[in-house]
Amino acid sequence: MAATAVRYLRSTGTAPPGEPSFDALPRPALRTVGEDERLPVAPAEFRRVLGHFASGVTVVTAHDEEGGGPAGFACQSFASLSLDPPLVVFMVARTSTTWPRIARAGAFCVNVLGADQGDLCRAFAVSGSDKFEGVAHTPAPVTGSPRLASVPAWIDCTIGTVHTGGDHLIVVGRVEALGAADDGDPLLFHRGRFGRFEA
Repeated sequence: MAATAVRYLRSTGTAPPGEPSFDALPRPALRTVGEDERLPVAPAEFRRVLGHFASGVTVVTAHDEEGGGPAGFACQSFASLSLDPPLVVFMVARTSTTWPRIARAGAFCVNVLGADQGDLCRAFAVSGSDKFEGVAHTPAPVTGSPRLASVPAWIDCTIGTVHTGGDHLIVVGRVEALGAADDGDPLLFHRGRFGRFEA
């Protein structure tokens, strides 16, 4: 398990027993954010304007053996980060109840959704339900994270580093294996609605 993930789990009191302890990084000097540093942007306006940026849609999954099996959540904030070494990144809310399970697993699989998988996305966007009920999946080849059936592409990763970004965490994963179908359109999200790509 990546040291960063373990440090995070220890800070929340959920680290697996028997994991080695790590020295904490020096605490940074903290100060209050000045009024002149705050942008005059209302959250609703921020969301409305940023909604004009169309994105693909993924489901990030992990196998949390200690927490009862598969875990996952719908994620738009995903991107490739580096070619050498191969790295990807996704962002997750610090309040997410799924993230601690992914962190505990130390690995994840990014499942890129296809144009006809809007219902699958909605199922994984709901909190507090059995998201995997009726969802076919197989273990990804390296980490064993759930690879959802019929997705156009998947990326099997181990957690590299985790950074704080406001009310979200920025999770960097090292790609261990990946694959894609030769055809199939992606599921797109734009201004609160799903859509399709047209050349």
